[in-house]
Amino acid sequence: MLQTTERKREILSTSQRLFKEKGYASTSVRDIAKALNIEPASLYSHIKTKEDILKISCFEMADKFALAIKEVNDIYFNAEERLKMAIEMHVQILTSNLDAAVVFIRDWRNLSPEARSEFVEKRNAYEEGIRQIIREGIDEGNFQETDIKIAALAILSSVNWIVEWYKVDGDLDAKSLAEKLCSFILTGLKAGKPTQHF
Repeated sequence: MLQTTERKREILSTSQRLFKEKGYASTSVRDIAKALNIEPASLYSHIKTKEDILKISCFEMADKFALAIKEVNDIYFNAEERLKMAIEMHVQILTSNLDAAVVFIRDWRNLSPEARSEFVEKRNAYEEGIRQIIREGIDEGNFQETDIKIAALAILSSVNWIVEWYKVDGDLDAKSLAEKLCSFILTGLKAGKPTQHF
């Protein structure tokens, strides 16, 4: 797999930008070499295959998400606070490198079967971390009874969609965006929850 020396990091960054613009399948090694102003043969001295770039793009992001959800679920806060933290960290990871985020979300299906299976396992573990928070929120009485799997997928779909429209230099910074998403998601999870009377 592609290692991350300075030159290889440049190759990775350029490739991710091209994958975002053209799609992984439509981007050739020749396209990458041209964007870097080098010969394809020179590129192969740094990488073995185009998929090596896709692998590191997907798995670096997956590892960041895995670490984030572990940190959140290791903290002794209530589920609502942990969900806020999880969403904030998710948004931060996505917006810190939008090119890589788009590749992570769109192009993982192009991984080889073995790599794809490993990636899906990591993704499922992350989703389980989100489901755990929702489950505990219901148990605590802070979230309404709901289909936990559907709720987790709805949350992740809402958050992941930002890579399609978010602009780093736009009016909304990542922190403000995360706060707005948190408010929207928590309103949905609490909707219909019985009012407590004292």
